[in-house]
Amino acid sequence: MIELAARLNLISESNTLKMAKLSRELAATGVDVINLSLGEPDFQTPQHIKDAAKKAIDDGYTFYTPVVGYLDLREAISAKFKRDNNLDYAPNQIVVSTGAKHSIMNVMMSIINKNDEVIVPTPYWVSYSEMIKLSEGTPVFVNAKVDTDYKITAEQLEKAITSKTKAFIFSSPCNPTGSFYSKDELYALAKIFEKYPNIFIISDEIYEHINFTGKHESIAQFDFVKDRVITVNGVSKSFAMTGWRIGYIGAPKDVAVACEKLQGQFTSGANSIAQCATIAALSGDMTPTQEMKKAFLRRRDLVLKLMKEIPGMITNTPEGAFYVFPEVKSYFGKSFGGTIIKNAEDLSMFLLNTAHVAVVDGDSFGAPECIRFSYATSDEKLTEALRRIKEALARLT
Repeated sequence: MIELAARLNLISESNTLKMAKLSRELAATGVDVINLSLGEPDFQTPQHIKDAAKKAIDDGYTFYTPVVGYLDLREAISAKFKRDNNLDYAPNQIVVSTGAKHSIMNVMMSIINKNDEVIVPTPYWVSYSEMIKLSEGTPVFVNAKVDTDYKITAEQLEKAITSKTKAFIFSSPCNPTGSFYSKDELYALAKIFEKYPNIFIISDEIYEHINFTGKHESIAQFDFVKDRVITVNGVSKSFAMTGWRIGYIGAPKDVAVACEKLQGQFTSGANSIAQCATIAALSGDMTPTQEMKKAFLRRRDLVLKLMKEIPGMITNTPEGAFYVFPEVKSYFGKSFGGTIIKNAEDLSMFLLNTAHVAVVDGDSFGAPECIRFSYATSDEKLTEALRRIKEALARLT
């Protein structure tokens, strides 16, 4: 029999996509499923962005694009970094890719050698660990719990650093917890990295504009580490452009050149029409994004209020993104209909099959005692979903 590549054994299937698939399959049988598994805004892309895409088609933007992205887009990204984050990334330090996920994979493949260690605070976005493994690196997890708002301390970080540490990756606001690192908290982490000049810092800021704190903070703002920070962002979450597939990095010049070289052999340049739309997104009216943020804040508060009525769910108050990540281990060991809930995966399947609500177990986020659900859907669906979850969990004994 012909064998597939051994590298496939290094990684696991994304549980987020797995639960989304299972929910679609169940819905296809006629069951009314409320899908809270995917992190996707339920809003339409703003009209001025759509209009820019239509104009790009009419203007003939239908040819191959430069590997790093159109110059005018990279100039718009450079201006965005300066305007929103007070960061100085020149256009030649910016690489546009097919989504922020693609951007991160480019970075990993460009900086990680075999057996290099990459520090990952947990809970973490599901793909970080798998990307590290595909790059032949070793993820080193630093655990944060709900009682510390799912954020690690400088002391925890320093204890995890070894002679093999090559990089550190985190997201703020965080997927899956919604936690947000303040300027003081980032400064404390940066002061640790100041002692270790050979470590890259990968800062995933894709949820930048969906934060409820008033001001986003970037770790690249600190002069003593900025030359080692790779800032990752994109338009999927903040502009309701998940299907447009545009992400980008601002990085040290040698890292940007490496990512260009790698991407040139994988995908070449990102979609031409989507790039033109992204210029409009980054340079245009932010009112639709602010309105989305208001809706997400209202939904967060609704979900937290309804969760208080469900015993055994312990959560933080997310300060950004659009997820709630409750600790649910009080339900482990309980049963219903002869089925014992041994872990979060069992609980997620129980909720899908009994409550017909799709959530994601926390194991793939590095927190096996938790589940994640997205509140990027309507108030009505969220209210009904929490009602179903409460009713289903009450059946466990």
